[in-house]
Amino acid sequence: MMLHVPEVLTKAQVAEVRAVIDAAEWVDGNATSGSQSALAKRNEQLPEDSEAARWAGELIQDALARNPLFVAAALPQKVFPPLFNRYAGGQTFGRHVDNAIRQSRGGGTRIRTDLSATLFLSEPDDYDGGELTVDDTFGAHQVKLPAGDMILYPSSSLHEVEPVTRGARVCSFFWMQSLVREDARRTLLFEMDIAIQRLATRLGQGEESVVALTGTYHNLLRMWAEL
Repeated sequence: MMLHVPEVLTKAQVAEVRAVIDAAEWVDGNATSGSQSALAKRNEQLPEDSEAARWAGELIQDALARNPLFVAAALPQKVFPPLFNRYAGGQTFGRHVDNAIRQSRGGGTRIRTDLSATLFLSEPDDYDGGELTVDDTFGAHQVKLPAGDMILYPSSSLHEVEPVTRGARVCSFFWMQSLVREDARRTLLFEMDIAIQRLATRLGQGEESVVALTGTYHNLLRMWAEL
């Protein structure tokens, strides 16, 4: 399942993050690449252990924890500390699949990558190109979102970043290990959660069918969750 999560950060928060990370020192993006990705990746990145990346990453993680749409869709068990990249002057990242296991520098965080996320920190009009293209069973989907919005998609997906031919594309990117490993099961739970919320709004939280469906949701989550 691919999901657009709007307004993870407000415009004011985006401006605050950009002021901090734009002033920091950027390095070759292959500092965090696997062997396959390094052949296709041409961009810049904030060092994982930089003070700017840590500060901005904590702000993003706080925002994610308060976002009910993200929590319902991802059912996150662990979130990899957000990283930051920048594409300009024709830079690109060719087709690839993210590594199955990610470990932070120093080994503080180690996760299975069930979900990948790109949080846009540049407005679409600020640059040409730079679309995130994600392949799934229905074909290729191009994504270019307003600053502060995020796209969430399975880490098993083939994806790429198209060349940036004008301006600069700045984003945060990171991965999640979900309580529910399988994308199909996460999708079913997400759709059920949304439907229950809509029924509760119409009928009331204590209505018999709402209570019954909520119980079914939690019993499925109990059956499929990995702790």
